[in-house]
Amino acid sequence: MLSASRDDPSWTVARAKARLSEVIERAQSAPQTITRNGKPSVVVVSAEEWQRKTARKGTLAEFLLESPLRGAELDLGRLRDEPHDLPR
Repeated sequence: MLSASRDDPSWTVARAKARLSEVIERAQSAPQTITRNGKPSVVVVSAEEWQRKTARKGTLAEFLLESPLRGAELDLGRLRDEPHDLPR
């Protein structure tokens, strides 16, 4: 059975359930991976880390203005095909 040691942040589902408090405590300093059937299934991270990873990093307009394609001469024309009947 896979078990988490101080050097290995991997836990089986059964061990993580039995030692949830320890998983949470250790996730405060490093992500903890929970495996199912020997394969990584989920990663437990601290709320602080989750906020940092999911925080918005600007607006869509800022993203588009910083695009490496800005100023590129792209042909963005659409084909004007006739509508097609779709099968029901």
